[in-house]
Amino acid sequence: MESTDDQILEKIHRSPRGTLFFPDSFLGISNAKTVSKVLERLVQAGKLHRAATGIYLRPVEDEVVGVMLPGIEEIAEAIIKRDKARAVPTGSYALYKLGLSTQVPMNIVYYTDSSSRQVKIGKQTITFKKASAKNVSAIGEISRLVIQALRSIGKENVTSEEMQIIGEKLKNEKPYHLQHDIKVAPEWIRQLMRPYQHPNTND
Repeated sequence: MESTDDQILEKIHRSPRGTLFFPDSFLGISNAKTVSKVLERLVQAGKLHRAATGIYLRPVEDEVVGVMLPGIEEIAEAIIKRDKARAVPTGSYALYKLGLSTQVPMNIVYYTDSSSRQVKIGKQTITFKKASAKNVSAIGEISRLVIQALRSIGKENVTSEEMQIIGEKLKNEKPYHLQHDIKVAPEWIRQLMRPYQHPNTND
């Protein structure tokens, strides 16, 4: 029979380079304590890279750049998927993703219905903040960002230029998702988003 090390390494090699792994990814092979020891040995042997505490990958290697690690957003999405959590970008990160800010945030923050935590990725940080169910109930990829971006800007500070950018983005949102998310937004944000509903939907 193959050793635990070989089974874990085989699973890693079957996955595309750049795939992120957690100790939980290998619990079908062995228990958590054994898996952690094997992953540590693979890191020390140079067969696996540790992206952050408890997060590993077999990195993509470029002939010019060398080892290419996943971005902080990709790691955040992998954590959300692993936890089967609902999460939505907030603050400066939501503003950046909508094009309302050109400054790339070094640290990104999500509201989540899972547990609060911080994950250090080099000099960057992913923060998950426990939020009420309503704060993570929006379902549209664009409209949920709009709600959080407007929260960050504040009711009295939203400019016509910002709403023009938001309006252009909302044209690409699925009508049902936009309709749903308007209903779960605070009233002042509903009023700003309603004009961008699809003509055949009702709030």
